[in-house]
This record gives sequence, structure tokens and C-alpha cells, in this order.
Amino acid sequence: MTFTRLGALTLTTALVASAAFAQDQDRTGWPESFTVATASQGGTYFAYGSGWANLVAEELGISGGGEVSGGPGQNMALVHTGEVQFGMTTMGPADEALNGLSPIAPGLQMTNACAMFPMYQTPFSITALSSSGITSVSEIPAGARIGFGPAGSTSDTYFPRMLETLGVEFERRNGGWNDLGGQLQDGLLDVIAFAAGVPVPAVSQLEVQTDVNIIEFTDEEKATILEAFPVSSFDISADTYTTLEEDATSVSMWNFAIANCELPENFVYEVVDIIMSDNERMMNIHRAARSTVPENWVQNEVLSWHPGAARWFQENADADIPAEMIFGG
Repeated sequence: MTFTRLGALTLTTALVASAAFAQDQDRTGWPESFTVATASQGGTYFAYGSGWANLVAEELGISGGGEVSGGPGQNMALVHTGEVQFGMTTMGPADEALNGLSPIAPGLQMTNACAMFPMYQTPFSITALSSSGITSVSEIPAGARIGFGPAGSTSDTYFPRMLETLGVEFERRNGGWNDLGGQLQDGLLDVIAFAAGVPVPAVSQLEVQTDVNIIEFTDEEKATILEAFPVSSFDISADTYTTLEEDATSVSMWNFAIANCELPENFVYEVVDIIMSDNERMMNIHRAARSTVPENWVQNEVLSWHPGAARWFQENADADIPAEMIFGG
């Protein structure tokens, strides 16, 4: 009985201390609420982004959440202009945006979007119904109706170019991942070309409802893509989907969370601390978060770091971030 009462007292004291810390914390310039720009429902960005937004909101006691968007390209624009505080992007679209080459806003150099923390790698994968008989890229018929995700997304930006490089002729379709999954199941699409963290919720849902083929690249196809695009080798683990019996050969592109560069340094520091200090909580949000670990800060060679994020990685991950890679440095 004494032990139980002592444990309760200890817990109460800890909670009070935590609340006192939150009240004493300098929050000058912090927003009253925040938004994380994600992507379409049914994709990994929406599940992952909404999850960490809710986690941060709960921990900091600020209203915040995820918002559906057109994906990485649009997220760079939304964060750059300050329409949202946070977003998520892949490094290819980020590089294009920084150099004024984004199809979202040609000529606009989106230099006010800063790196915040590493998320995960986005594999490029292809899914077709088993009934289609398509089991390889070379078997995709000329004129196939292929869904590439939301217009302007990483998938829509790079996957059509990749398939064209591999000699595939197709009709291009766009839409949210859930919608495209329904169209595939209804026979309105022949193939969906996904660029999203795995497992992709829409693919997992398809597996429950019907038989699908998850199509990998051959070694020759992978080599061709690696030479032509800013991607790296990646194997989709066999335990990712029930359909897979062994690892599937793919390529991937790194994703980073981004912040408006003018947000207060200590605000962004606290956000990064919440995300990077407890990977188990992030894994509960989405399995792709197994790569959301401090040592992966090195995967950013494109974006300037937000000063608050840079300080967190310097203090907690021994990150050797050059001054010229930190916004305002």
C-alpha cells in the first residue's frame, strides 16, 4: 500500500513538473496552431504526417494537425510562402523547387523551406491486379492506363520519366491513392505506379480485397534508372506486404520534414526533439518511421537546415553540419 501511494505521488510530481516546465518555457513568437502539409489520403505521407502532427500537438499543448495536399512539390511552395508551418518533401522535388524549376511555380526559388528531420526512403513500386497477367515492367502493354498519384507529387514527377526511360508507352492518370486503388480494382486502370513509403496504405487495402502483383525492377532496369535519376537502390522487404514472398528490387528517394525557415528556433528544436527522441512512438504511427532516426541527418544534401533543427542534431547526434548549410549562417 505504501509503495502504491509512493508511486502515485512520484507520478503526480513528474506530471506537475512537466506542466510547470511547459508553462515556464519561452514561447515568444510561437504560432498558436500549426499545420503539416502531407499529400492525398491513402498514401504514406498523409498517415505519417497526420500522425506526427498529432503527436507534436499533444506534447506541446498546441492545436495542430495534418492537411491533405498535392504532395512534395506543393508542400515546398506552401511552407516557403508560410501558408503552412510544416510539410514533407522528397529530395528530387525539393532540389527542383530550390532552383526555380518546380512545375508548381516555375521561376520561384523556394529558399524559405528548411530541412527539419529525416523521415524515410520512398521506394518506387508498381502494382497491378493479378488478373491482368502483368508480372514485370516489360509486360506492361502499350497504351496501359497508369495511375501516378496526385499531380505534382513525387510519383507523378519522376515515375512517368522512369517508365519512359524503360520504354513503356502509357496513358497518364492522376488522383489520390485511395481513388486510384478503387479505379484499379474496378478495371479503370491497368497499373498504379506508387512512390510512397511502405507499406502504402492503398496497397495494403487492395491486398485485403483482391489479388495483386507487386512488380519489381530487373537488375538491368534498376541500373538504367540509377544512372538517369536522383535515386538509390532499395529492396522492399518481403514482410512489407502479404503478397511478397521475397524482397522486391526497387529504387528510392529520401524524404525530409520541412519547416518555414522563419519559425522560432526553440519551437522547431522542441518539435524535432519530440520526433527524434522516441522512435518507438513514431513506429506506432507508421512502420516507415524505422528510418526516422538521428543518424540519417546525413541524407540531406539539398536543403538548408532550420537553425533549431541544426542545433538539435548538433547537440544530440554529433552532426557536423557546415555553417553554410544552416539558414542564416
